[in-house]
Amino acid sequence: MQSSFPYMEKELSWLSFNERVLQEAADPSNPVIERVRFLGIFSNNQDEFFRVRVAGVKRRRLIEESRGSGEAARTLMAEIHNKVQVLQTRFDEIYHQLLLDLARRNIFLVNETQLTEFHGAWLKKHFRDKIRRHIIPILLTKDTRLDLSLEDGLTYLVAELRKDDRIQYAFIPVPSDKSARFTLMPAEGTKKRKTMILLDNIIRHCLDELFEGIVQYDSIRCFSMKLTRDAEYGLSNEIDESLLEQMSEGLKQRLTAEPVRLVYDREMPHSMQEMLVEQLGHTDYDNLSPGGRYHNFRDFMSFPNPGRKYLEHEKLPALASNQFTRYPTAFAAITAGDVLLNYPYHKFAHLTEWLRQAAYDPSVRAIKINVYRVAKSSQVMNALTEAVKNGKDVTVVVELRARFDEEANIEWAKLLTDAGVRVSFGIPSLKIHSKLCLVSRIEHGELVNYAHIGTGNFHEKTAKIYTDFSLFTKHPELTREVEQVFDFIDHPYRRTKFQHLLVSPVDNRRKLYSLIDRESQNKLAGKPAGITLKVNNLVDQGLIKRLYDASRNGVKIRLIIRGMCSLITEVPGVSDNIRAISVVDRFLEHPRIMVFENGGDQRVFITSSDWMGRNLDARIEVGTPIYDPRLKRIITDTLELQWSDTQKARQLDRHQTNPYVKRGNRRKTRSQIEIYEYLKQMEDTLLAE
Repeated sequence: MQSSFPYMEKELSWLSFNERVLQEAADPSNPVIERVRFLGIFSNNQDEFFRVRVAGVKRRRLIEESRGSGEAARTLMAEIHNKVQVLQTRFDEIYHQLLLDLARRNIFLVNETQLTEFHGAWLKKHFRDKIRRHIIPILLTKDTRLDLSLEDGLTYLVAELRKDDRIQYAFIPVPSDKSARFTLMPAEGTKKRKTMILLDNIIRHCLDELFEGIVQYDSIRCFSMKLTRDAEYGLSNEIDESLLEQMSEGLKQRLTAEPVRLVYDREMPHSMQEMLVEQLGHTDYDNLSPGGRYHNFRDFMSFPNPGRKYLEHEKLPALASNQFTRYPTAFAAITAGDVLLNYPYHKFAHLTEWLRQAAYDPSVRAIKINVYRVAKSSQVMNALTEAVKNGKDVTVVVELRARFDEEANIEWAKLLTDAGVRVSFGIPSLKIHSKLCLVSRIEHGELVNYAHIGTGNFHEKTAKIYTDFSLFTKHPELTREVEQVFDFIDHPYRRTKFQHLLVSPVDNRRKLYSLIDRESQNKLAGKPAGITLKVNNLVDQGLIKRLYDASRNGVKIRLIIRGMCSLITEVPGVSDNIRAISVVDRFLEHPRIMVFENGGDQRVFITSSDWMGRNLDARIEVGTPIYDPRLKRIITDTLELQWSDTQKARQLDRHQTNPYVKRGNRRKTRSQIEIYEYLKQMEDTLLAE
């Protein structure tokens, strides 16, 4: 990507973010089981990186080369490949160290060559009883279309069965979606010793159970591999196809989409590698990655703890919001004043309880909500279907194109439609990423609106591991504009103006430019000026240029960026006044927050939008100002705690080396724990009032 100012390619910045995740796996201050799980998070992230971002670079290179160029994309792909190899080497080192650390705690993850006679016999029976039914190998013949047969993201063991001079290849799927990836074997000898084995190695141990009597062979050996495919897919433009049918077809296309990476065991013989490249039609556009013996480390995100409790994080009990609990209903609580929840520190159950009450409250007339991702067994969706039974007018805007949740959302759309919910799929050209809910209620003979505006999804599971904000408000102007957003989704051709909300693609970019520019004007006029921004990703060139301009004008800018940051800090004459950190810890930092000093009258916003072109111009996103002084202070106080982190914060410097923020003579501050304690104190104070 070309720009006239300092700019870090977002793909390289993304790899730098995942390196921060890998740092957590290496950090001895983390409990050992949590460190293993961070390896799973890193691996899952890498898979998505190749399916989405590397696939995008590959397409970009093909387009550029068709126009006679392509050098920029080729250079970027080479840089990506080099960084990936560095991270993979570091990953392998950490994994082997963690095996030793687990063993010191009497937890042993063994392979098939390390089995005792007792465990070997037990596994044979376990394989026949529990696993074999899920495995149907693919035998390679001249008629096999391997490029169409191998599933995206699934680990395969490539078996070489040799009989005299003849070789038969077979591809054995590792069915971790149907069988546990980790098996704790029965104790043998001391009960203190916990012995586990991976599903891959159970299959290796039981190869004869698969092939004996079916394929003739004198010897057999196998090596692992995994194919990653492009996550994008084309949709038909046929007018007579419904969006549901198009999305279903698109999901089928993903199963056989273009490969973008082949990861294989670096011990795999060269002849087997050549066979794979030939059969899969790999080219120099594709990433061939030698790796370790195991793939799909994403399963390590759920690595079990067979040992003592101290080997994983102590649970932080979710806090009750006393602003909700002190009133008989959620509606009474919101009427008393705006309510702000900060997950996972607060209970997500307050939101589902609000919807549960709305589902049967006789005064409630209508519920509108937009859904991007929801839990598999969703209380949110259950409340909406029950509301229809109670005669409520329920509208759900389902985003079918929520990446990797498309299939689940298609099923939800069908279920909701069958229940009598009015289901909308929004605007074909725009993803709907806002986090809105509107409940309309009759009070004193008038229709009154209550609104939820958030930074995260209506998802019970992720609300336990993602940090996010939810604002509940009865503010007339805000709720009226939330209603306008739903109207805009239904009627995008109507001109809509928003005085309070920041709405993409209507006015979000223009208003952000104005907010940044005003800080420059205030600084030049000698008024208080400054910007504190917390987002997942900062890559939009227009906004980065505005921030550089503000820095040149002397505006102090603080950035807390979890993921990609294409802005380069501390460039003389460009970004001298910009500092950036990233916090990676036990919870995934997810809220988007903006604070502008505004000449001393501080303006605070929460939003669903990252600072990326897609969020500003190609999605429906909604941000809201926070008007309640107490809630503004809570948000700014938590930002200060994050900015003061001396344990889990990294500096985002021009070299992207992720150095930890130096503590100096400051006290140790782990911001996520400090925020929990701060919110607990706030709730205790509210309870005592």
